[in-house]
Amino acid sequence: MAPEAAAAMAQCLTMNGIFANPASLQHEFGERANDLIERSRAEIASLLNCNPNDLIFTSGATESNNLAIKGIALSYQKRGNHIITSASEHKAVLDTCKYLESTGFKITFLRPDLNGQVSLDCILNAVTDETILVSLMHVNNETGVTQDIDLIAQALKDKDLFFHVDAAQSAGKLKIDLTKSPIDLLSISAHKLYGPKGIGCLYVRNRKQTNLTPLLHGGGQEYGLRPGTLPTHQIVGMATAFRIAHELMLSDYQHSTRLEQILVTQLNQLEGIHFNGDQKHKLPHIVNVSFDHVGSDSLMIALRDDLAIATGSACNSGAIEASHVLRAMGIESDRLYGAVRISFGRYTTETDIQQAGQRICEEVTRLRRLTLE
Repeated sequence: MAPEAAAAMAQCLTMNGIFANPASLQHEFGERANDLIERSRAEIASLLNCNPNDLIFTSGATESNNLAIKGIALSYQKRGNHIITSASEHKAVLDTCKYLESTGFKITFLRPDLNGQVSLDCILNAVTDETILVSLMHVNNETGVTQDIDLIAQALKDKDLFFHVDAAQSAGKLKIDLTKSPIDLLSISAHKLYGPKGIGCLYVRNRKQTNLTPLLHGGGQEYGLRPGTLPTHQIVGMATAFRIAHELMLSDYQHSTRLEQILVTQLNQLEGIHFNGDQKHKLPHIVNVSFDHVGSDSLMIALRDDLAIATGSACNSGAIEASHVLRAMGIESDRLYGAVRISFGRYTTETDIQQAGQRICEEVTRLRRLTLE
């Protein structure tokens, strides 16, 4: 987490800070907490170029995705029961759609091409008179591949449906302008942009007109769409981290690009490697690579004391399994089972990445030698 975000959060935790329940507006302490939350909401909204009243605080992108998809599905099922998404989405979207499918909704899971892209024609061809929602991620969390969400949003804006974007991997890393891009719903997690875990938000365009069905019922916080006592410290931490991410967006991107170049150069010294996903349309902080004759499970176990790498999303790291994202792209066999995801960011140094590349090359070479023996 950004140190500035942690420092801002600390000011909201003890008797010397703004610690009160922000819903307790009967006294000054609650008013101060509520004012701080609304300033944070306005700051995040200014960075997304949207109306602050259209931002709903949640526990993160998983909850935001659930609220967006289920909220639209339940509210508009009389208009239609068809939802379009892709087979390479995060499980927070896939499992939500599969749940709705089990209740009678029709779900189209579009397959990306070998580069991880879902074409606009493919999306438009899937739309029917029953379609009420299209849900696609901006940046894939396993490959870093980007989707042109602005182009998709423009193509869908005149259709009688909603467009939801999972922006967990792109917020704070790519410019998102909700005034220019007609996205209807957008999910964000704070910890993906150096903020605290357990906080995020959902943008709902024209919230007052969009009849979103809530998942929870209770005290009526967040306009009744997400009840529960608001965590002032986490919201302040998110706003602080978001502001810093926007200030450092260019330098962070350049830094990650440099680290990617160093790592790719080192890995290219090996034979039998394959970089997965469109290498021209991706963010540089994620590298997905397969090694011939080396299982990803063996490589991760060999490196676990030195490096934190994975086969896919951290949400699935309890068990080593093949990536559903790569499988959706049509990648199978040894290339699928030899794939690992390597990611880095603002606080990763060039020395870190050089050491990581060296260790990976050493272990790949050693494991291949054992296989041949």
